[in-house]
Amino acid sequence: MTRGGHAFYSRTFVVGGVVHVGVYRGYFWGGRSYYGWYPGVFFAPAFYSWGWQPWGVPVVWGVSAWGWGGPWWGFYGGWWNPYPVYAAPYFWLTDYLIAANLQAAYAAAHEPPPAGEPAPAADAAATTDSASTDTSSTTTSTAVTLTPEVKQAIAEEVKAQLAAQQAQASAASTTTAAASTTSTTTTATTDTTPPAALDPAKRTFVVDTDVTAVNSGAECGLTSGDVVTRLTDTPDATDNTVNASVSATKKGDCPAGATVAVKVDDLQEMYNHFQEKLSDGMSDMAKKQGTNGMPKAPDTKTTASDVPTPKADPDAAKEIKDENADADKVEADVKAEATAPGGGL
Repeated sequence: MTRGGHAFYSRTFVVGGVVHVGVYRGYFWGGRSYYGWYPGVFFAPAFYSWGWQPWGVPVVWGVSAWGWGGPWWGFYGGWWNPYPVYAAPYFWLTDYLIAANLQAAYAAAHEPPPAGEPAPAADAAATTDSASTDTSSTTTSTAVTLTPEVKQAIAEEVKAQLAAQQAQASAASTTTAAASTTSTTTTATTDTTPPAALDPAKRTFVVDTDVTAVNSGAECGLTSGDVVTRLTDTPDATDNTVNASVSATKKGDCPAGATVAVKVDDLQEMYNHFQEKLSDGMSDMAKKQGTNGMPKAPDTKTTASDVPTPKADPDAAKEIKDENADADKVEADVKAEATAPGGGL
């Protein structure tokens, strides 16, 4: 649909068998299409403002208050330490985001593989540019390797996003009524502005899913929870990549401190996921404000955005399952042919 001359699209995701749907605003820049996550609801502007300003008294919010535990917590507990106290809501949201990504990384690394395929390799001991790389085989990360400097960069990005979303919510409150009277159309329009992934003011990106980067001509992997810092703003004309520094990595496939080439599309997905998880964190904080010593927020009500979130595609999970089954069959047929008498690749 279009709203205010901007094109919006829905995307359905199936993660771990759970179906999600989101709205994305379309952009067309440099001869390529990009999609930026768009909120289905806005919080009151005062809640965003409360989120990026200091609390009067630091808040102690321990592991029990978070409800953390289980295998993922034990596995990554040595790679990352939560803040001992929270001086402002955006620090609380920073730990929320980091924890959400580490839980996703653990789930992905330990998800049962399809029949006949080996299990994915778990993250090795975590490393950053301030710690030596441990290449030994291990089942847990023992070094505190998400440095305070890297974590502070994430916190500053959270703070900046809250301020930006406060302005967006304020503007949306004046346009929602007008948008409700605008007819929906299937005519696509696009914004000819750079995607957020290339915004010079945005440098720190938290990896959301497995990403393949290039280090000195060789491919290397990044996993959910790793952190990269974008170094260049102009994409390579051939493969649409920009240079980034690996600020923190658990697996160590892309070495900490290395300069790698990352696709702009992958950075944009990291940015989208960051915004989505930040919205989830705001919702969680709205439920918990005023409890366990956390100050009470001024206004936590929400209003629907001018672009309503559509229903998820009811056939998405089945379609993906069928596609995977077809792919598994093709792979099995190829292997059988290769191992048959007279066969070979």
